[in-house]
Amino acid sequence: MAVYQVMVVDDSAFMRKIVSDLIEADSEFKVTATASNGKEAIQKAIDLKPDVITMDVEMPEMNGLDALKSIMKQSFVPVIMLSGINEQGMKETIMALEAGAFDFIRKPSIVHDQDIAQVGKALVERMRAAMDEIKRKADREASMKKRDEAQSKLLQQSQRVQVDSPLQDRKGALKKTIEPSQSGMRHGSGQVESFREKPKQPTVPQTKQNMGRLDKTLESLRDANKASTSTDKLAKPNKPTQNSKENRLSNISRLAEQETATASAEPSRDIAREITSHKGADGSFNKLVAIGCSTGGPRALKTLLEQLPGDLPAPVIIVQHMPPNFTRSLAQRLNTFSELHVVEAEEGMVLRKGTAYIAPGSFHVKVNKTADGKFTIKLTEEDPVNGHRPSVDTMFESLLPYTSLQRHLVLLTGMGSDGARMMKKLYEAGVTSTFAENEETCVVYGMPRSAVELQCVRHLLPLQEIAPKLVQAVK
Repeated sequence: MAVYQVMVVDDSAFMRKIVSDLIEADSEFKVTATASNGKEAIQKAIDLKPDVITMDVEMPEMNGLDALKSIMKQSFVPVIMLSGINEQGMKETIMALEAGAFDFIRKPSIVHDQDIAQVGKALVERMRAAMDEIKRKADREASMKKRDEAQSKLLQQSQRVQVDSPLQDRKGALKKTIEPSQSGMRHGSGQVESFREKPKQPTVPQTKQNMGRLDKTLESLRDANKASTSTDKLAKPNKPTQNSKENRLSNISRLAEQETATASAEPSRDIAREITSHKGADGSFNKLVAIGCSTGGPRALKTLLEQLPGDLPAPVIIVQHMPPNFTRSLAQRLNTFSELHVVEAEEGMVLRKGTAYIAPGSFHVKVNKTADGKFTIKLTEEDPVNGHRPSVDTMFESLLPYTSLQRHLVLLTGMGSDGARMMKKLYEAGVTSTFAENEETCVVYGMPRSAVELQCVRHLLPLQEIAPKLVQAVK
């Protein structure tokens, strides 16, 4: 069994000891280095090349976020952030996830043994997931390399066959062509002189195939000649060119006017949000987007949401596996990038188009319909589903009764299979607008893969291609 080398980075010697002990409780991992600040961590990462790093967010000299960015530039190594629950720590954790951190865990409370054990279990789980993903991606790259090499060999063989075959045909044709000429030479030199005078017109054997080609060529020439003659009768040669130029100038002018009009009419992001909010003030819509994600989700959500327009004619419900309070920081952060209005979901909120709702940590989020026909947020503290609260399956399941809604489902990067089971149920119930992030761009290809295996994904796409296709489906 492989033993993975870990570097623990924390400014507190006491916390370095606790984290190291939690890691080495699993025989699969060994702490081979520690660092007390970001600068030391960068140098040791270069020198020692650990398999995985745990990184405190807040440290003197250089914080974890800046150290992470520098390490990511040098080489890819999975980094798991350890964050406190203060406001600054949570904000920087979200930024670290955007910058390429594999995942994060909340720092353990040193006064509760049970909390320390839970954090230790979560930390090892994420480290193992990181190692599994590195192995999976390496295996995938090796498999793709073998496939490309095999395809290249087949292509070379095919090209060889194509080159050799015409060469043999030409040799046969040349032999058949020369033989009659050689027999003619016996009777006199006239044929030889004729052959030399016209070297550019070699005789072609009159096989059925060649005669068929000749007939087709002659027919094409006759048709072209007729078309040319009829065109000459209808118009002078220079007029179509003139009209073409005028049309192009007209098109360019028209496009320029459209672009100018669009630019002058385009509102600022804040104004656009106000307009969208006003349009959706009555809460009426007939479309809804539901998104689920876990490990790697914050970065994926940023990429997705910043491509969605503010006038999206549907509300967007999002479940991201995260502890309490961090989801509020996530919503605030995403709100700065997206034209949508992004908020942390609250009990009883009326859903509005052009708004994205992030499920709060430790609460399941459901879509509920009121007596007056409005759709609202319902939060519950029911037992975790698939080990998670909030759960994507719980959110998807709440959409099953609302057949009047056009429901669009999306599963992004994440460990496990949360969301796949209920995506399948909705798919069987007639919801065919289902999206999943493909293996190529996933940080962890778990949740999307589970849905693919259940054969309920209509669009399996790289992350950057999901938003345009989703907008097309919704609009």
